[in-house]
Amino acid sequence: MFDFDMLGLNKVLRNALKAGGFDKPTPIQNQAIPLALEGHDILGLAQTGTGKTLAFGLPLIAHLMEEDTRPQTRTARALILAPTRELVNQIADSLRHFTINTPIKIATVVGGQSINRQIGTLARGTDILVATPGRLIDLMDRRAVDLRQARHLVLDEADQMLDLGFIHALRRIAPALGTPRQTMLFSATMPKQMEELSRAYLTNPRKVQVSPPGKAADKVTQSVQYMEKADKPRKLREILDRDPDALTLVFARTKHGAEKLMNGLVADGYNAASIHGNKSQGQRDRAIKAFREGTITTLVATDVAARGIDIPGVAYVINYELPDTPDNYVHRIGRTARAGREGEAIAFCSAEEVDLLVQIEKLMKVEIPVSSGSRPKAVKMEKPRRGGGGGGAGRGRGAPKAKAKPQHAEQRPGNPGQKRRRPRRRAA
Repeated sequence: MFDFDMLGLNKVLRNALKAGGFDKPTPIQNQAIPLALEGHDILGLAQTGTGKTLAFGLPLIAHLMEEDTRPQTRTARALILAPTRELVNQIADSLRHFTINTPIKIATVVGGQSINRQIGTLARGTDILVATPGRLIDLMDRRAVDLRQARHLVLDEADQMLDLGFIHALRRIAPALGTPRQTMLFSATMPKQMEELSRAYLTNPRKVQVSPPGKAADKVTQSVQYMEKADKPRKLREILDRDPDALTLVFARTKHGAEKLMNGLVADGYNAASIHGNKSQGQRDRAIKAFREGTITTLVATDVAARGIDIPGVAYVINYELPDTPDNYVHRIGRTARAGREGEAIAFCSAEEVDLLVQIEKLMKVEIPVSSGSRPKAVKMEKPRRGGGGGGAGRGRGAPKAKAKPQHAEQRPGNPGQKRRRPRRRAA
């Protein structure tokens, strides 16, 4: 099949595709859409940036149009789950283009926004609900949403949902939907836990795979630069100065590190912003919007953005710090070379990160070309302090706060090694 007209989509969707400039389906769309239109459960495996949203979104909209029913109050006819706020918003924005001339309504629920406003939206009912698992659980606990009418379930970037610990939420959410239902699971990787998930929630699924897990986008030019950790700030600025108008996405490992790096760039006169788990949803949305429009040319992010940004104009992805999980490297560099364009991915690697680089190359089955420096001897990396994670969900709800240990006299502020004198006891 060579165009969308041959995939079995209705006329309304075909016209919307033409109006949006979508001429030919990507491989994952080409294979998944006909099967999904036939009602099969789908297990889709494809690297990031291959058009998975339309692969599940177009047949989902087509089914809802055929059913021609309206959602009741506090209900949804279809549910799409995604791991991050950015990805939820991206999915909803992509699908709304295809529902403009239809009565189908799309609603989103994510953390970091007013839950009362979301309760009000759900009170009117919606056709497609796109949600992060954590906020959806909160709404279910408040009985603000009833999923028994939902006959379609999509799990997007399911492997990342597992990485972020959403498996318990999935076990609560999935049984709340109606049956029989169509379930589509899309992922970039296929770990063992993903196989268990597919067996639990998919019925006789059709497997669609267009690229092996761990494979980077074909048009990404990769390189690694070896350096001392202290040299990274200078090297980053050299690259930014080389092409100052290019959109550059810089990945840091922790929330604190991303914010510190961004503040340093701003202080040096660069148009930079940051997104990570400590930012409010409004702050993250504004930063991405400014980056998309080019008023911000450097966006510093944690892995919260590794799968949540779809901006075709990103020219460079710089791994200022390598990720702890090799899969995240593939997702990070997949933020460039999108929509058929070319892009460059540059990795900074210090001695503490050599083992991480080895794991990445093992996963990808390639040796990343070296553009400067030579591979140092690996040294053990210091574990990050608790609470400095890369934009995840943070301390789980209900988890006890760590008690602060009392400071001994030698640990109190003051001159190093100087013990604090005890006050003299006054005479009675």
